[in-house]
Amino acid sequence: MNFRTIPCSLPFLLATALLAAEPTPVQTAAERIATRKFPSVYQAWNPADNLKDEDRWTTLARHDLVFHAPDFFALKWAGEFQGLSTTFTRDSQESAMRTRKMLLRKNPNLIILAELRYRDAHKSYLTENHTWWKRKDGKPVIGWEEGGYFLLDFSNPAYRSQVAQQAKAVMDSGVFDGLMLDWWEDDEDRLALVKTIRKEIGDTALILVNANDRKTPGTAKFVNGYFMECYKSKTVEDWTQIAETLEWAESNLKEPQINCIETWFHKSRNDLHLMRATTTLSLTLSDGYCLFSDPNPLPTPDHLHDWYEFWNPNLGRPKGTGGRKKDGSIRREFDHGLAVYNPLGNQPVTVNFTEAHTAASSKKSAMTFTVPPEDGELFLKDIK
Repeated sequence: MNFRTIPCSLPFLLATALLAAEPTPVQTAAERIATRKFPSVYQAWNPADNLKDEDRWTTLARHDLVFHAPDFFALKWAGEFQGLSTTFTRDSQESAMRTRKMLLRKNPNLIILAELRYRDAHKSYLTENHTWWKRKDGKPVIGWEEGGYFLLDFSNPAYRSQVAQQAKAVMDSGVFDGLMLDWWEDDEDRLALVKTIRKEIGDTALILVNANDRKTPGTAKFVNGYFMECYKSKTVEDWTQIAETLEWAESNLKEPQINCIETWFHKSRNDLHLMRATTTLSLTLSDGYCLFSDPNPLPTPDHLHDWYEFWNPNLGRPKGTGGRKKDGSIRREFDHGLAVYNPLGNQPVTVNFTEAHTAASSKKSAMTFTVPPEDGELFLKDIK
């Protein structure tokens, strides 16, 4: 058929042109999680700051998951006090939506979460004498000394309801795929809070909680992932605890899962063996995300990090689950190679292939490699 012979009205042509210009619909969060390639790195608030000549949004989009306060994405709560608001200003919402669309064009698999305050906040969050501030002997209680934040009384049902309404506003904005809740433990007040939030935001919105290296069986079925801010990673016991909690989370938290492990450097960002160990532990025992960053006690902003070349190779998708080997290592096959994690306290392990592979850390191509303890490696199939 010769389409030039079909008479078309101008409105029809304009409508057709607009439809053709529409971008491909963005996949759901679950689809983006399930189709991404590995390794997967996440950003906890603050960025990778070693790529000085790169646009900050491009650097952010190297990560497959990010969480930050809504105002990072230019969202502004309506009203004088953030803690009393349940809506965003219209202009800021439109601006934040443009940011979301731009980021998803850069990385179509990116998951974007909003940190929702519930435990502590700056004194400007509420009026000075509001009943939602937690008090001791009539005085506000410091909750996060470094930030100068004061504790909030989330044992108060009215305050929990307000937090849930803010969660609903976050999800109704269209900017986020879910929420991040910091300082998470398994207690009755947090259980009541997460139940209230789930009731407001529904089943498909994601919830990530900062449980460090602890398990939370009471709240497990309501959350999709742990932000494992692992501030202890110097002993065999520390690494064993991290691995056990990560495996437990992969088996017990709500689907789709977004477990995120983070360890801190010991001496400097050049503790590359620790970065590789963290990355390969995540790859072999989870379908989650990893981060290697600065220690919180430093005077600089928390969770700053380098973007490491080790994170650039494309392993593709996992071909099965990871498995512990007789030599003490944990290994997992991917479409384009093999991830190997060798725990602290183990002996060096030998990795043999029948065809040449390239080690991501050294760029060396061979069929036999050695991986030291407290280290890991990605072995990419050589392209023939």
